[in-house]
Amino acid sequence: MKELFNVSTSPHIRSEETTGRLMADVVIALMPASIFGVYQFGLRALAILLLSMLTCVVTEFAWDKYVVKKPYIGYECSALLTGLLLGMNLPVSVPFWVPVLGGVFAIIVVKQLFGGLGQNIMNPALAARCFLIICVPGIMTNYTVAKSAEGVMNVMNYGAASVDGLTGATPLAAIKAGAEPSLFNMFFGFIGGVIGETSAALLLLGAAYLLWRKVITFHIPAAYIGSFVVFLLLFSGKGFDVQYIAREICGGGLMLGAFYMATDYVTSPITSAGRLVYGVVLGILTGIFRLYGVSAEGVSYAIIIGNILVPLIEKVTLPKAFGKGGKAHA
Repeated sequence: MKELFNVSTSPHIRSEETTGRLMADVVIALMPASIFGVYQFGLRALAILLLSMLTCVVTEFAWDKYVVKKPYIGYECSALLTGLLLGMNLPVSVPFWVPVLGGVFAIIVVKQLFGGLGQNIMNPALAARCFLIICVPGIMTNYTVAKSAEGVMNVMNYGAASVDGLTGATPLAAIKAGAEPSLFNMFFGFIGGVIGETSAALLLLGAAYLLWRKVITFHIPAAYIGSFVVFLLLFSGKGFDVQYIAREICGGGLMLGAFYMATDYVTSPITSAGRLVYGVVLGILTGIFRLYGVSAEGVSYAIIIGNILVPLIEKVTLPKAFGKGGKAHA
C-alpha cells in the first residue's frame, strides 16, 4: 500500500505557527517604540531594556534547570518578551536593581509558581510593574521629559532652548490638572513618561504589523479603546471634545496596553464575544481609574483586574455545544 492514513485523536487542526514565532512577532512589533524610547531617553534606556530582558531569560533558565530540572526552551521567546514589556513600562530614571527585581518577580512569582507558560493568571510584565509601584512608588513615578525635546515644544511647555532631561508631570497628570498638552507631541512621542509608551504613532505601527500577521485580532483593542471613549463622553464632563479624547487615548499606557498586553493569549478570553466583553470591562475600569482615581493612569490595574475576571467572562460567553439545551423528543 503506497498511501498510509494516520488515525489520531482530536484536535485535527494543524498550523505552522508556533509559540516562538508568535512571541517573536510581538517583539518585532515593539521594536519601533523601543528604539524611539532609546533615542528619546538615551543609552540608559537601552541599558534598562537589556537588563530587564536578560534578567527574565536568566531567571527562567535557572528555574527550569535547577528547580524544575527540565530542559530550558529558550526559543519560545516568552521570557524575552516579558522582559521587553517590563522594561518599556519603566521610567528611565529607575535604579538598575529595579528591572532586576521586577524581572525576577514576573518570572518566578507570576509565571513559574502558577505552572509556567500558559498557566499564569495575569500578565507577568504588568503584574511586576504593579508590584514595583506598590514597593517603590516614588521611584516608579519619577518620569523624565525626553532629551530630544530640544527645539520642540514639549508637553509641559518648558520653553527651554536646550533640554537634557527634565523630571516633571506626565501628559495625563497635566490633563488631570486642567492643562492642554500638545497633541502633536503626545502622538509622536516628544513627551515624558516610561520608556516604551510615549510614541502612540510607533505603537500603532507595531499594532498594524500584529494585525497583518494575524497575531492579534481587532476585538480586544477596539472594544477597549471604544468603551473608554464612550466612558469619557458620558462622565468626563468635557462633552464631545475631540482633542481631549485624543489626548487621553495617546497619553499613558493605553496604546501599549490595548494592543500588546490586553491581547496576551494566556490571560485574555478565547471566544469572540468574551474578547469584546473583556475589552469593555478594561475600558470602563480605565475610565474609572483615570477620572476618579488619585493617579492619572489606570491601564495596568485595569488589565490586571480584567485578567482575574477572564474565567468568569469565558464561562458566561462560552458557546453551547451543538444540540445542548434543545427540547427532548420522544
